[in-house]
Amino acid sequence: MNLITEKYLSQLDTWPKSGRHILAQYDNEKIVVYQAYRPSIGLFASRNKCFGGEFSLDRMSWVKTNFLWMMYRSAWATKIGQEVILAVSIKLEGFNEILSLAEYSSFEPKIYQSEKEWKNKLKQSFVRLQWDPDHDPTGNKLERRAIQLGLRGDILRLYAKEWVIDIQDISEFVTQQRGNATPSLYENLVTPKEEIYSVNSETLASKLKLNIKIENGKGFYLK
Repeated sequence: MNLITEKYLSQLDTWPKSGRHILAQYDNEKIVVYQAYRPSIGLFASRNKCFGGEFSLDRMSWVKTNFLWMMYRSAWATKIGQEVILAVSIKLEGFNEILSLAEYSSFEPKIYQSEKEWKNKLKQSFVRLQWDPDHDPTGNKLERRAIQLGLRGDILRLYAKEWVIDIQDISEFVTQQRGNATPSLYENLVTPKEEIYSVNSETLASKLKLNIKIENGKGFYLK
């Protein structure tokens, strides 16, 4: 596994306690998103470094940038159909396009002028956006919100075929760390290193309702 990892407790102090933030592992070329699948889909993807086989391009596929949110959703890879955890590295330009095309799954009166406008945009969009409560390693809700992005149609095809740089099966790592996902063992818990991902557009930051400010084309999260 070539993800950069760090002690959970060391990272905890660097993360915002509340607000809407995109926590992720990324560099100037790529960003990591997480997905959980049954073995027939997950193992095919990790072995072939692309999605195929039983993977369907006709359904919406949800990606998460936050490792611990994925652990909550999959119950640390113990839920049926979510036994294989994938760390998918995709092109940063692709991720930025996903963000720019995202429409909220539910009506947001501060973003859309009317429910009719929202429904029309949602119907036409290839990306759905949700802000869900983030969770700690034991599954407790946090005040901080985590992003979840649903991909379909042309964007899902681009994600699955053109934007993928690498796909890793990190299920063994998840299994190893699952035993440390309890407060008494937090000092042993290791997770992928994640930082706040900041968009460089004031308009996009406002649309996503990110708790950041833009200065000189760079984003800084608001504590």
